[in-house]
Amino acid sequence: MFVDDAEVKLRAGDGGNGCASFRREKFVPKGGPDGGDGGDGGDVLVEADENVADLRTYAYQKHFAAGNGQPGMGKGRNGRSGEDCLLKVPPGVVITNAESGECLGELLYHGERMSLLRGGSGGWGNLHFKSSVNQRPRQFKEGTPGQRGNFRFVLKSIADLGLVGYPNAGKSTLLGALTSAKPRTAAYPFTTLHPVIGIMESADPTASARIQLADIPGLIEGAHSGRGLGHAFLRHIERCRALLFVLDLGEAAERPPEQDFKGLVEELDQYGHGLAERPRLLVGNKADEEGALERAEQFREATGETLIPVSALLGTGLKALREAVFSFAKEKSAT
Repeated sequence: MFVDDAEVKLRAGDGGNGCASFRREKFVPKGGPDGGDGGDGGDVLVEADENVADLRTYAYQKHFAAGNGQPGMGKGRNGRSGEDCLLKVPPGVVITNAESGECLGELLYHGERMSLLRGGSGGWGNLHFKSSVNQRPRQFKEGTPGQRGNFRFVLKSIADLGLVGYPNAGKSTLLGALTSAKPRTAAYPFTTLHPVIGIMESADPTASARIQLADIPGLIEGAHSGRGLGHAFLRHIERCRALLFVLDLGEAAERPPEQDFKGLVEELDQYGHGLAERPRLLVGNKADEEGALERAEQFREATGETLIPVSALLGTGLKALREAVFSFAKEKSAT
C-alpha cells in the first residue's frame, strides 16, 4: 500500500523536576543543600531520508513522543535529558499544522531536518537557591511540560519531468522502457495506483546527466476537482519542472489525440499551481499501430504542436525521445 498523506499526534518530552536535597556525610556537619537540576525533555524532529518510500509508517502508528527528562538527585547530580524523537519521511514532504492548516515547512533533500516541537526545560534544584540569608533552602523548580501538537504530512514527489495522460495511454510502459523502474502494466486502464519514480540515464558515456521521471495514475475528466483521486495524483507533479504529455495514437483510442491534449490542458489549468503553463514535450504512443502516423499529422494540423511518435511496447522511437528529453531538459535548465 502506498501512503502519501498522514496525520500524527506528537508530544515533546517534559522537563524533569529539580531536587531539594541536603548533604549528609560523616565529618561534614554543615553540608548544606546539594539538590541537582532536572533534565530537559527531548525534542520532536523530522528528517528527510531517501531510503523511505512513503508515509505508510504513520498510517499505522499515529502517536509519537520524545523522552521525558529525569529528575535531579542529591549530591549535585543533574537528571538525564530525554531522548529526541526523530521521524523519518521521504524527501518532498510538506508539513502542516493539522488544526490551523498553517504550512510549517517542507523537506526536499536527503538529510534535511526540521524541529517540530521543543522539549520542556528541567527545573532547578535547591542548590540554586542557597545564599548567605537562605542557607537551608527547600525551594526547587518543577520542569516545564513539552510542546504538543497534531500535524499532517503530505508527500509530493520530486522529479524533473512528470508524465501526464489519460488511462491506458501507455505511460507506465513508457516509463519502464525509458528507465529501470518496474511499474505495473496491463491491457486495461488504472493499473497504476500510485506515483512511480524512474531515473533515465544519458546514453552518452561522457555525460553524467540523469533525469527523474514521475508517472502518476491516469487522469479522468474532473480530476482537478478530486474526481478519481485527482488531487492526490496531481499534487505529485506540482514540483516537476516540465511535463511529458503521453497521448494515445492507437486504433482503439476513445478520442483523437487533439481532444485528449485539450482535455489534459484544461484539467491542469483548473487544478492550478501553474501546471498548465509548465514547459512540455508531447509524445504519441502506440505509433506502431495502423493509422498512427496519420493521426499524429492530424494532431499537428489541429493544434500546431508536434508529437514525438514512439512505441513503448516495441521500443521504436525511444532513442529519438531520449535525445529530445535530454536536449529539452538542458535547454530549460539554461533559461
